[in-house]
Formats: sequence, C-alpha cells, structure tokens
Amino acid sequence: MAKLNVNGRVVEVDASPDTPLLWALREHVGLTGTKYGCGIAACGACSVHLDGQVVRSCAMPLSAIAEDQKIVTIEGLSPDGSHPVQVAWRELDVPQCGFCQSGMIMAAAALLAATPRPTDAQIDEAMTNICRCGTYNRVRAGIHRAAGAGAAG
Repeated sequence: MAKLNVNGRVVEVDASPDTPLLWALREHVGLTGTKYGCGIAACGACSVHLDGQVVRSCAMPLSAIAEDQKIVTIEGLSPDGSHPVQVAWRELDVPQCGFCQSGMIMAAAALLAATPRPTDAQIDEAMTNICRCGTYNRVRAGIHRAAGAGAAG
C-alpha cells in the first residue's frame, strides 16, 4: 500500500512497490491524462510533476516516492484548462494528433516555472519530449506565448 499526494489529494494505492507511477495513476487513481508512450522514459508522454520537477512516470517506481512528495498530473495543472500553457496550446493549435500533448504541456509548465522567459535554446534543451507529428515549432511558439501570459505563476 502506498500513499500518494496527487493533485492536492492523498490517495492510497494498493500496488506493488515496483509498480511504475504511470500505472498507479491510470489504473488505481483513475487519472488517464498521463499517457503511456514507450515505457522506458524516452518519449515523455507520461510526464508529471513531482515536487515541481518534471519526471517520466513510466520509469518511476512507487517505492521511489515519499508520502510527502507532491505529484501533479495534467488533470491537476488547472481545474478548467486555464493554465497559460494550456491556453497557448489551444490558441496556437499546437497539437496535431494530441497523444503526446499532456506530457508536453507538463514539461512546458515545469520549464516556465523554473525559467519564466526561456530562450529558444533553453526551450530546445528542456523540451526532450517526442512528438511523432513533429509540432516542435508550434510547441516552441506556445511556450513563448505562455511565457508572455505569465505561466510561471
């Protein structure tokens, strides 16, 4: 049994300590916005925040998470989709197929929290998520737009 603080709520998860956080979130907590992409922490579709840092949840076992650590998923980023990154994504039609976008949004939000006005080089360095549709230019534009809207807050 693991206790997790997910989106500001403590939940008990009855799963093995080696269960990846991704599967605990999806199958035990019912938060399916975090996506399975590769299972080896390469693509970023499973990105969530752990104490404000972006992590790949497919490679994070429950045993590595302390009870007092705060997990934020795409569902917890904002209750109504009003986070500046989510707004910029909609305004600029950033996603094409959309599968990778919850992970992209979580990575972009973490970047902007750490670096409120990132340069293109900082965006390129931080955004290691893979988009099969290749919307990287729109991702960069969305991050710049969100930075102008004050996404760091």
